Amino acid sequence: MNIVIIGGTGLIGKQLTRLLEQAGHAVTPASPSSGVNAVTGEGLDAALAGAQVVVDVTNSPSFEDEAVMHFFRSSTRHLLEASARAGVQHYVALSVVGSERVPDSGYFRAKVAQEALIRAGGVPFTILRATQFHEFLMPIAQVNTEGETVRLPSAPLQPIASADVAAALADVAVQAPANGMLEVGGPEAVPLDALIRRVFQARQDAREVVTDDQARYFGSRIGKDTLIPGPGARLGAITVAQWLG
Repeated sequence: MNIVIIGGTGLIGKQLTRLLEQAGHAVTPASPSSGVNAVTGEGLDAALAGAQVVVDVTNSPSFEDEAVMHFFRSSTRHLLEASARAGVQHYVALSVVGSERVPDSGYFRAKVAQEALIRAGGVPFTILRATQFHEFLMPIAQVNTEGETVRLPSAPLQPIASADVAAALADVAVQAPANGMLEVGGPEAVPLDALIRRVFQARQDAREVVTDDQARYFGSRIGKDTLIPGPGARLGAITVAQWLG
């Protein structure tokens, strides 16, 4: 297959490119560094010429409410229009488990808006929603740090290694469009406070984790089911312990 990966030089894009190439597919990783800018539309028609599948793994450089909404709305509109012109047969986008359950977050609202555009865009599609990546656990802790104390809720997270996300996307990209949503999560759900304690212990981080169910997750309150995938979700293989090891 001829597959174009938008955001192909990022954390997921690099791994996805390698997996698809190893499987024998013709892969074009596209990003602003290669002259392709989905937000402005620059270079899209040339990049998508002859593409059968487009995979969008881009992410906004800013999480400020207006900026992130502009990024996902503009980039998704341009990608869908260019995909339709190119006759793309399958549009795959990476999104986030539980986005509609965190309405006070500008980032999650932007992901919901992105998904709505894809569903209405007229190009056969699959949206793969993933849980939080292992690689972002330390940034979560940093956002909630005051001095040497980290306040975190006990709501569960089911984190997944980026390698498992890339593997799931590689499978989805070469299958028929689902014209709907799929989910992928990590192999275990762990209370967020306990999860960060594990990370700190493994990394010999002296900060104290204090359980505070009023504490926020990137500015939003979360509950026991907010960021957990539903029944039937694909589960990754790499545990937090294995990743830390």
